[in-house]
Amino acid sequence: MGSKIVSDANAFVKFLKLCQDENKENCTYMDDISVLLVEKEELLHNIIGGNQPIFVCEKAQPKCEPEDTETTADTSVVEETLFKVEQDLGPQPLSVMKARQLLSWYTMAQNPNMPQVEAPGTLHPLWVRCDKLDPCATAWLGVETVYSGSKTSGVKLYTVSCKGPTGDETSFTTLDELKQEHEKRHHASTVATKGYAQYNLFCSLKEESMMFESQSSVIASLTWNNVEKVLECPPLSSKASLNIKVAVGDIRSPLYQTYKEMEFLLALAEGLRTGETEWLEPMETQSAVDLTRALIEELENFGQGAPGHTAKASEKQKAKTDAIAAFSSMVIERGDLDFTEQLWEKMRKSVTSYQDITECMKIVVKAVKLGKIKPWIHKDSNSTLSKLILQSYQQQIDAMPLTGLTPANMLLELGLDKIRKDFINYLVGKELTTLNYLRYYLDTEEDLQEQVIRVRKLHHLLEILGTCSTFLSLPHDRLFLFTQSCLQYYKTSNYDEDHVFQLQIKPALISYFYEKEQPFSWATEVSSGQGSKEVKTALYLSDKPLVDHISFDLDVPLDESVNGESEKMSYYRTMVSCSLISFT
Repeated sequence: MGSKIVSDANAFVKFLKLCQDENKENCTYMDDISVLLVEKEELLHNIIGGNQPIFVCEKAQPKCEPEDTETTADTSVVEETLFKVEQDLGPQPLSVMKARQLLSWYTMAQNPNMPQVEAPGTLHPLWVRCDKLDPCATAWLGVETVYSGSKTSGVKLYTVSCKGPTGDETSFTTLDELKQEHEKRHHASTVATKGYAQYNLFCSLKEESMMFESQSSVIASLTWNNVEKVLECPPLSSKASLNIKVAVGDIRSPLYQTYKEMEFLLALAEGLRTGETEWLEPMETQSAVDLTRALIEELENFGQGAPGHTAKASEKQKAKTDAIAAFSSMVIERGDLDFTEQLWEKMRKSVTSYQDITECMKIVVKAVKLGKIKPWIHKDSNSTLSKLILQSYQQQIDAMPLTGLTPANMLLELGLDKIRKDFINYLVGKELTTLNYLRYYLDTEEDLQEQVIRVRKLHHLLEILGTCSTFLSLPHDRLFLFTQSCLQYYKTSNYDEDHVFQLQIKPALISYFYEKEQPFSWATEVSSGQGSKEVKTALYLSDKPLVDHISFDLDVPLDESVNGESEKMSYYRTMVSCSLISFT
């Protein structure tokens, strides 16, 4: 073997080993090759399984040479010119020939039968971006080491080829062709097949209300064995899971009114935290002060607010709740609002300044102190105003200086109290959890800002449950388990609307949504062998390219309409093949 080939192989694998040992995320080899150390295989879009770090080789980004400049008095202009760097072009591929050379160096170093190339020890898998200019349209080449015990026994070589989108199913690789390709490479007597499909269940709705983009998504992922044809619908024997991501504030949500309530609570809490408050547009035409006075007068007219004074209000509330129930099976609002909760409802819809809050609180506290009202409140109310009202029953009222931010904090307490009761009413009332499981979220010993954070997490949980119960109509046992999982997650995690919650489910419960739909991602793999010697040949069909460094010619739109009645999805086609090279 040529001495140059050996020296080049040694130099390359030593460089990889150095990058790996020093955990360098981005290095340049021979000035024209960037070597990235990627912790997760996100760049490969889950084409290859596993979660180990990998090396990714690509063409190094070109930089502009310093331009020759004449000496001028304006040195800043010269410095700008000298440090000008060409704009990032994104990941750039190497030629297939160069990629094969890099993989051959890696393979030589792993081969114990080639002692002239120094073995570097264990190396992460190596993947190289390719320019797709060869006849096979190769987009990636990869290699990983195969071990037998602790000894190197061979390598697996991967080839990823891809083609642009088409809706013509006759151009897809058939299952028989995929099996033939696998058997040609591996001479396997028996093969196994496995299918994968993903559906966006929100897209299965055709109502006009769904015809705009949503930040929420419900993705059904299904896997099954014994595939019979490409793009087949998953059988009911499949394993299925729902991947649910819900963004609050969707006007179609059954909790949209609760979202508006939370929006005011969060704005008030943020204002108290930062000193700058962005007041929301009032939902009432009357001022907060006038609404508060009207509430006080109403209580005075109903027998000093004795228990039962809320009968009329409760009837109104019940009628409102019944009206909401006609449009949604998930009702959060209650019909037993006490005085402090009614006050919160009126103030959150009308206050536009801290002065409004202060004036309203002064009116209420004065009426309580003078004994004009003795309103009914829930016995477990925890707000400062509730405690003041309880004291008024005994005619022992503490001094209450309504100065500074005290009134605003009192209002925040009212909102927290009311919203917590709403959430308890639904979660415990529907037997989705118990008060014990909610203890973390209901702890009033924490400071107000932390209480707001925890209530906000509960709101997000309820938005997720709203999607599962009203949109998917999931049965109670699934909702119960899912609720416990979400509650456990948010005990230790920050609020995150981008988090994807997962729920295992029987396909029969969601088949209505996907059986007549086209998957946005479908794949099948043909496999043979076992353990480290298992090899696979796979076909991926996807509505988005699985390769991010290649441009495709879009000769057809991704959605083809036939007479405006049906849509035929176009798929990018990606094939992954694997070769096992044994050293023994």
